[in-house]
Amino acid sequence: MLQAERHQKIIELISKKGSVQVEELATLLNVSLMTIRRDLEKLKQEGRIDRCHGGAIIKKEVPYTEKQTKEIEVKQKIAEGCIRLIHKGNVIYLDAGTTTYEIAKLLKNSTGLTVVTNDIEIARILLSSNVNLILCGGTVQKSTGSMVGAIANQMMENMRVDIAFMGATSIDDQFNVMTPTMDKAVMKYNICKNSKERYLVVDSSKFGKQAFIKINHLSDYTAVITNKAFTRDEIKMLKEMRITIIPVFVD
Repeated sequence: MLQAERHQKIIELISKKGSVQVEELATLLNVSLMTIRRDLEKLKQEGRIDRCHGGAIIKKEVPYTEKQTKEIEVKQKIAEGCIRLIHKGNVIYLDAGTTTYEIAKLLKNSTGLTVVTNDIEIARILLSSNVNLILCGGTVQKSTGSMVGAIANQMMENMRVDIAFMGATSIDDQFNVMTPTMDKAVMKYNICKNSKERYLVVDSSKFGKQAFIKINHLSDYTAVITNKAFTRDEIKMLKEMRITIIPVFVD
C-alpha cells in the first residue's frame, strides 16, 4: 500500500472512531509500528490530526480566543483591504473567523449595508452599529462561536449576497481550500455559490496545510486577499489557474 493510500485509510479510521491506537493501525494496515508512527507524525505536521498518548485523534477546531491572538496585525491589514471593496447598498456575508471579525470592527460606523454572518462574536460587535444585521441560525459550535448544522446550511442555501468574505482552515499545495468538518464545508460551498463576488481572506499561515474536507479551490474565488509571499513556481501555478491575488503588505 502506498503512503498516500495509507494516510487516507488512517484519516477515515480516525474520523469514524474518533481516536485510534498505533498498534491497532499497524495491524489493520499490515505495516510496522515505526511506519505508523511516521505516518501519524506527517499527518500531524499537515494539520490533519492531533496526537494523543499511544495514538491519534481527529484534528479539532482551534478555539476562537486562541485564534484572535495570532497574526493580529496581518488580519487588520487584510480587513482594511476588504473594506475598499464594499459599496453602499451591498449585502455582505462575513464568514465565521477572526479575520472577518476585524472586517466587522471596521464596519461599525457604516450605513446602508446589510451584513449576514454565522459568527456570534461578529454579530455581537455589530449590534451597536448602523448596519442591517442578519444572524444565521443553527447549532452553536461553542469553541469557535459559529453557527453550524442543517438549519444554518438550509438558510444559506436559499440566500443571495453581493459579496462574501470567506475564511479557511488551510490551503494545500494544489490550492484546494480545506476545513475540518463536513458541516462547515457544505455551508461555505453554498455561500460561495450564492455570492456575486467571493473573496478568500487568509493570512500566510494557512497555506501549505491540509484539513479533512475540501470546500473548493482558489480559482473559485473572485480574488484571494493575503500577505502570503508566493514562490516563483507558485506564481506560475496561480497564473495558469487564473487565480487573482490581492496582496497585503505589513510593515
